[in-house]
Amino acid sequence: MFVIKKDMPLGALNSFGVEARSAYYAEVNTIDKIKFAVNFAAYNQVPVLVLGGGSNTLFTHDHVGLVLRPTIRGIAVAEDMPRHVVLRVGAGVPWDGLVEHCVQRGLYGLENLSGIPGDVGAAPVQNIGAYGVEVKDCIAKVEAFDMQRRELLELSAEECHFGYRDSIFKRELRGKTVITHVSFKLQRTADLCLDYGDLRTAVEALGDPTLGNVRQAVLGIRAQKLPDPKVLGNAGSFFKNPVVPPERCGELKRQHGDMPMHELPDGGAKLSAAWLIDQCGWKGRRVGACGVHDQQPLVLVNHGGATGAELLALGRDVQQSVREHFGIELELEVNVA
Repeated sequence: MFVIKKDMPLGALNSFGVEARSAYYAEVNTIDKIKFAVNFAAYNQVPVLVLGGGSNTLFTHDHVGLVLRPTIRGIAVAEDMPRHVVLRVGAGVPWDGLVEHCVQRGLYGLENLSGIPGDVGAAPVQNIGAYGVEVKDCIAKVEAFDMQRRELLELSAEECHFGYRDSIFKRELRGKTVITHVSFKLQRTADLCLDYGDLRTAVEALGDPTLGNVRQAVLGIRAQKLPDPKVLGNAGSFFKNPVVPPERCGELKRQHGDMPMHELPDGGAKLSAAWLIDQCGWKGRRVGACGVHDQQPLVLVNHGGATGAELLALGRDVQQSVREHFGIELELEVNVA
């Protein structure tokens, strides 16, 4: 039986573990249930907030409308070819469960994205990425329900307008769709990306560069650098790595010779937000119940009892420090609700 709950606590549904409530809450595992819930919200004239695994959401206040959680499961082979396979995956499938599924079946493409929390449906929204790989590189299409037109959409990877931690779902379609399925094109032959950070060294320490070893290496690196949200509330990277144009790169190199830069094809560079934050003295600092992680300064943590507003205020203070020290604007990666 489909139930829309009232006055739903959200503390257990976000990885920060901050307390908030929603006037209404529904878990939907079919298109019909999505339609019913969206119609319910429209009838009651309340906004809809789509929530996946809650691993990239910071609640700063109670939600006055309906929190909609897609829980559609299933991993099906949509296309089986000699060189590649296309998998159609439900939005409610845990992301790392999908990666493990692919690695076990010898399918290449997602292994560098091992260990990222959250659900499959959120992956294209954020265009999640790690260790030189972005999910857009494997997405064939995204299926979604248009809440305004009450119809299903199919968007190709090109139509999703993917960018660095960005997509059409964060811009033109923000708050307008519910992603139901994502199709991934995965390769049967080795096409590993190991030349990012210390990944190659970690893989070689395990032996041959196999899919399993890449996954194990990524999981090991993440475990060393990132706190477990089950132990210490967090949403992974709170900020994006800033990208600067070519003309700014030379100036920064002259001013800060040791500043790490990842050169881009256009001559610009992606900077390390973690390094910038560390240079400003924030690494390991605690402000009340909030803090900057002592291993990875990109991560803000809830030491217990922090509110979303307090965590956001800490984030704003970090942004201001980086702006004053380097003249660089850090963008939030976390979604503020």
